[in-house]
Amino acid sequence: MTENPFIASFQDPERIADHPDGPRRFAPGFEAMHRMTVILLAERAGPQAHVLVLGAGGGLELTALAQAQPGWRFTGVDPAAPMLDLARRTMGADADRAELVEGTIEAAPAGPFDAATCLLTLHFLQREERTATLRQMHDRLRPGAPLVVVHASFPQDEPARSRWLDRYAAYAVASGVDPEVAEQARAAVSATLPAMEPADDEACLREAGFSDVELFYAAFTWRGWVATA
Repeated sequence: MTENPFIASFQDPERIADHPDGPRRFAPGFEAMHRMTVILLAERAGPQAHVLVLGAGGGLELTALAQAQPGWRFTGVDPAAPMLDLARRTMGADADRAELVEGTIEAAPAGPFDAATCLLTLHFLQREERTATLRQMHDRLRPGAPLVVVHASFPQDEPARSRWLDRYAAYAVASGVDPEVAEQARAAVSATLPAMEPADDEACLREAGFSDVELFYAAFTWRGWVATA
């Protein structure tokens, strides 16, 4: 995985101490997005499903899935050991249902898994690496299994790109983030995050072998899709 300043920050235990509050303040409808993810996975995954969670650090997604589906078990993969430690603490008693693996998708077991998620993660990867990661997820899923992805995806032409980044920062401020911090986050996203057009993100899913690609979540600079392996 290509080194990215955002990814590097997840290796610092002090910087991730307040991680649970971050996604809620920057991603509109964060909890609702988790509830929708459960519904979409459950359409095709049974009550005893084994779910692959890529970008599992922090444990918010794992906790939401585990609490909604008490019969599911999980393999969570993340390159940052401190984030996996946080995930174990966040999950509490539900951590017994999750195998947590340090690394990128290459470190994940072969499966086959009954479902998979990758939330707030793929936007860290350049297009070629993003497609390769999705292809490896596809290879680990049983035929017909669902995948849910959510990440930054918004128009990249100007002036639309700047307008949407302004809205990203404004939402954070409206959610209680200090304006200076929100502006720093906007500048970092603008300078280093390899976000793509929504149409390009959909194309990556199809190039990786997924079908039935459907948009289910759109909130300012964020988009989410469900697809079938």
